[in-house]
Amino acid sequence: MRKYLSHNLLICCLLTVAIGCKNTNNNLSYDSFPVNISLTGKSIETDSVMLRYPFRIKHQDSLAIVMDLHHPDYFYHSFTYPQFRYISSFRKRGQAPEENLSVENFRLAGGKMWGLDANKHLITNLSLQRVHEKTSTKEISLDKEIIRALDFALYDDSCFIIPDYSGKHRFHIIDMNGDIKSSRGEIPSVEHKNKDIALAQAWRSFIDYNPDNGILAMVTQLGEVLEIFNLKDGTHIVKFGPHGEPEYNETEGMAIPSGIMGFSDIQVTDKYIYAVFHGRSFKEIAQQRQPATDGGQYIYVFSVKGEPLVKYTLDRFIYGIDVNEETKEMYAVDVNSNLPVVKFKLEHL
Repeated sequence: MRKYLSHNLLICCLLTVAIGCKNTNNNLSYDSFPVNISLTGKSIETDSVMLRYPFRIKHQDSLAIVMDLHHPDYFYHSFTYPQFRYISSFRKRGQAPEENLSVENFRLAGGKMWGLDANKHLITNLSLQRVHEKTSTKEISLDKEIIRALDFALYDDSCFIIPDYSGKHRFHIIDMNGDIKSSRGEIPSVEHKNKDIALAQAWRSFIDYNPDNGILAMVTQLGEVLEIFNLKDGTHIVKFGPHGEPEYNETEGMAIPSGIMGFSDIQVTDKYIYAVFHGRSFKEIAQQRQPATDGGQYIYVFSVKGEPLVKYTLDRFIYGIDVNEETKEMYAVDVNSNLPVVKFKLEHL
């Protein structure tokens, strides 16, 4: 075990050195997409379990998992893939050991599932073959210097990437003990020079990392900003969309959102970056008739260098996505529907 941990620590250190060699900040903007496509989705029957607010969806091999923020009992629900036959629910809501107070995101890799609980300030690790057994769960407490982790990604099997919300950095590299090994980058704001907690809150980003090409991509929840870090060669690209950087008002050191809702999910593949975009102002959202429609209606497809390629306009509003390029399918979750799992056929592949 000691040898294994030493090996992981060495890998973390080497990766830290590698990504610290270059800091090329390539600021660009985009106004539109050369290809615009309308997509109609197909609702998938999942009536064996009532999903309340499905926020994330992912699959590995023949297993799919949906993360539900508002389910009264369980946060995660497993299904067969791609049939989406319900299997069971797990990770009970609660304060007891082996339970979750909150969930922010989860990752599937190597037959394991990793989940982030911001309220308990830890990452859980369990075997996909034993997700329903409480004793199979391992917990990694996060460094106390990390300010409320709201997303994470696996970093080459031996570390995690977690966005920084202190305003001092853009993200941290975390080892398997939950300790910060290094911190990287800064918020690329042009309008705000004071890099504080309020700015970091406004620049809250959803992230994804692809270990095959070394691409870490981040998209802002407010405004319209895409950041791309190539962690193999150290380059950094920032792409500002038409809505620009996040807009907010500061009250007692806290960021109060204004402007628009931006992105809500992102996935990095070998050639493309997929992102769910909302693009609606908070004023428009507040003026909706009840029940209000929630989610984003657009899928933006970029190259891994940030070039805008395709804009998909969907026939419904969604939050999380799971892209399968081999089958040219994208599964998404629609919080507005009683049949929230939706399948789309991608046309650019």
